Amino acid sequence: MIQRVQSIFLLLIAACMIITIFLPNWQEVSGQDAVTTTALKMVHSKAGAEVSSRGIWYIAALAAVATGLALFSLFSFKNRVLQMGLGAINALIMAGVLGLMVYFTREAETIIPNHEGSFQTGTYLPMAAMICNIIANRFIRKDEKLVRSADRMR
Repeated sequence: MIQRVQSIFLLLIAACMIITIFLPNWQEVSGQDAVTTTALKMVHSKAGAEVSSRGIWYIAALAAVATGLALFSLFSFKNRVLQMGLGAINALIMAGVLGLMVYFTREAETIIPNHEGSFQTGTYLPMAAMICNIIANRFIRKDEKLVRSADRMR
């Protein structure tokens, strides 16, 4: 049923990953120079004018795939084994999103040397989604054990 506890966590995963696409992941400002990365692109600007831009759309694509898997898992409530498998695959995809974010953050740090940037909200959302994924998988596993124990008693 969709009204189970894990459904809330699966919806939170989808929401976190969709919001990740649109919020900035990392930003570095030094005087008039600024470098900002999102899940779609890395932008270097001077005095408000864009100097260079690089598309990193594959982070957004992976986030969209993770969203789709979470929603598909939400509506696969009759097949809990499939849900657990989708949760494992989704964890790998979200780890890939986080890994690519860190990689491009390290790459963007070299644009303005001798100055530190800061991680923004978009970086923390995949981490929150991974925690929600762990909790959702725990509740799915709990439901599967409950159903199997009820089958044994018949």
